[in-house]
Amino acid sequence: MAERGGRGTSSGGDSSLDKSITLPPDEIFRNLENAKCFAIDIGGSLTKLAYYSTVQHKVARVRSFDHSGKVRIALYSKPELLTCAVMRRKKNGNLKHRDYSVYKCVCFLFRVDKEDVMTCLIKGCNFVLKNIPHEVFAYQKDSDTEFRFQTNHPNIFPYLLVNIGSGVSIVKVETGDKFEWIGGSSIGGGTFWGLGALLTKTKKFDELLQLASKGQHTNVDMLVKDVYGGAYQTLGLSGNLIASSFGKSATADKEFSKDDMAKSLLHMISNDIGQLACLYAKLHNLHKIYFGGFFIRGHPVTMRTITYSINFFSKGEVQALFLRHEGYLGAIGAFLKGAEQDNPNEYSWGENYAGSSGLMSPSPDLCPMQRARSGTFDMFEMDRLERPLVNLPLLKDPSTYIPDTVDLTDDAMARKYWLTCFEEALDGVVKRAMASQPDSIDAAERAEKFRQKYWNKLQTLRQQPFAYGTLTVRSLLDTREHCLNEFSFPDPYSKVKQKENGIALKCFPSVIESLDSLGWEERQFALVKGLLAGNVFDWGAKAVSEVLESEPQFGFEEAKEKLQGIENHSVASCLCEGPPHKCALIFADNSGIDIILGVFPFVRELLSRGSEVILACNSGPALNDVTYSESLIVTERIAAMDPIIQSALMEERLLLVQTGSSSPCLDLRYVYQPYYITHVTGQLHFLSASHYSRLDKGLALLVRERKTDLVIIEGMGRAIHTNYYAALQCESLKLAVIKNSWLADRLGGKIFSVIFKYEVPLK
Repeated sequence: MAERGGRGTSSGGDSSLDKSITLPPDEIFRNLENAKCFAIDIGGSLTKLAYYSTVQHKVARVRSFDHSGKVRIALYSKPELLTCAVMRRKKNGNLKHRDYSVYKCVCFLFRVDKEDVMTCLIKGCNFVLKNIPHEVFAYQKDSDTEFRFQTNHPNIFPYLLVNIGSGVSIVKVETGDKFEWIGGSSIGGGTFWGLGALLTKTKKFDELLQLASKGQHTNVDMLVKDVYGGAYQTLGLSGNLIASSFGKSATADKEFSKDDMAKSLLHMISNDIGQLACLYAKLHNLHKIYFGGFFIRGHPVTMRTITYSINFFSKGEVQALFLRHEGYLGAIGAFLKGAEQDNPNEYSWGENYAGSSGLMSPSPDLCPMQRARSGTFDMFEMDRLERPLVNLPLLKDPSTYIPDTVDLTDDAMARKYWLTCFEEALDGVVKRAMASQPDSIDAAERAEKFRQKYWNKLQTLRQQPFAYGTLTVRSLLDTREHCLNEFSFPDPYSKVKQKENGIALKCFPSVIESLDSLGWEERQFALVKGLLAGNVFDWGAKAVSEVLESEPQFGFEEAKEKLQGIENHSVASCLCEGPPHKCALIFADNSGIDIILGVFPFVRELLSRGSEVILACNSGPALNDVTYSESLIVTERIAAMDPIIQSALMEERLLLVQTGSSSPCLDLRYVYQPYYITHVTGQLHFLSASHYSRLDKGLALLVRERKTDLVIIEGMGRAIHTNYYAALQCESLKLAVIKNSWLADRLGGKIFSVIFKYEVPLK
């Protein structure tokens, strides 16, 4: 960094810092080449660095779906990555001169700006609370899952932030711009490190924590029962409560172990911080306390002691909450201050699991390599999304909405199965990735790097499922997509989708002709059956991919025969009984037969009845899911064959939008605000705010504007792994085919059983 930014850094030329990093420099700063801005938070114990960079990704652009057509892989640059790193100085690496400030180093101008530390700290905390799902967790000692992650709440204020660095700062935060330092203490992380070093001769912070994890504080501390012979019932004090930290050391004629002294010291400091925080919270009538500052670092003894202290002194009225990225708050806030001209709050951000090291294991015996590595270095990466993401306005209660159906952090059996499932599927994904780029000389090398990275992530999650928040099927899928993109495989199934779209388009006229020949009731059932049969074609499901690879002639009619439990679906005609819906919002799943022969005939039926339709597709590729750019071409081709689709486009009764997601799953808290399309004089046009300002209101506003009263969510990822229990304000249909034997057994059905969940909200 000094070479790029000159000598104008805030570290005072600490050359020992570079030697302490155990990861290769190209891994730590692999996106440094096009870095735009640096932010450095220099504390007494740790140095935190955030840098904002433009990264290059490959993106697949589909020109056509003819068999001779090609998928062009192009490079594009986008300023979208914020990387945060935490580095710890060695014992001889202290700054000679420093004040309590956060420095922002703008390298391309060779300038260093000093920012107010508290402002940066609050900006960083507000940022992660708003942007990072499962950022906040409570610690529960006696629970099967000690880490209890909280869902993001739209209103994060007010709260108390207790920042534990070398000392302790306590800040009351009322709004994004209004906060007040209300207290603090000189007894903090630096005290634990300093006294610990004197007591144990151990100089490394992590080693002190490891000693504490093995120690027994009751050998050193004087307890209530040591003073009173048992519990002090009059005051309601348990006999095991600490009466005097290190109290036994004054009278005992023996040597105390380093482990026991470290444990006693950690309890003493954590209890003191917890009581102080609780008193300030009660004084200011605050019920949420967030602890940050990298002293805690996910260590269970510290969190357990602080949680107990808060609960004890508040009588359960105040909750102690911890942050996964507690150590990065100052650096992120400094970045936000330095990037204000770019309006970072106008964008949405998402954690990049491929580039983040994750929350460490609470046990020193688990993942010792990661703990050793994290002793000098941790990393957190975020991707900047091009446009803001907002709640789908049709959610019944966004504050209680939980997208994921199963919490794998809690469900050990399901966790074991799905981790194994993703491990077994890895070879197939690697094969597809290489096949998607046959002309690339380094495709095999990059694919192998992807394999190793994703495999390592899965092994980490086996041992510490809480590493990236609540573990779900969605997070496993998203992590795989992030890893694929890191090694420039944006669309491994591009050739598969290209081929299947071409075949399905040729079959579309005959499918429509067959449907039009049926009576009304028969047609409704056939439409639903076709919708479900199309959903069979999911290359992400092992059972399906094996069939498709071994039986090349397997098609739409064969898929209908595979369906289980659809014969007596009396609910099939519910959607089309009574007056037509004003507008249906459909979240589509797969390319090829699914969208062309399953979804579009259903769309056509709704349009014929007078309903408007918003068809929402992924913004970016994931598995063989249809993307927005692919849907444009598909729609244009179908419109050329079908006058109902063509007129609906021209009259803007059929609208195509992108969801903002590049995942096989769907989180309705975060929907995109894209442009949408219409059909004019035979051409597909993008309409932007520069032409018609009303059209740039986004998907959320479009749903309101068109008075959407029906939501259809299709596919296992979107309707089963996520949103199965989602409550909406309007009618909804969640449908999918179960293409996984284990999941089918668990649900009491067979493979290729159908889910058809039609719900009408209570008035």
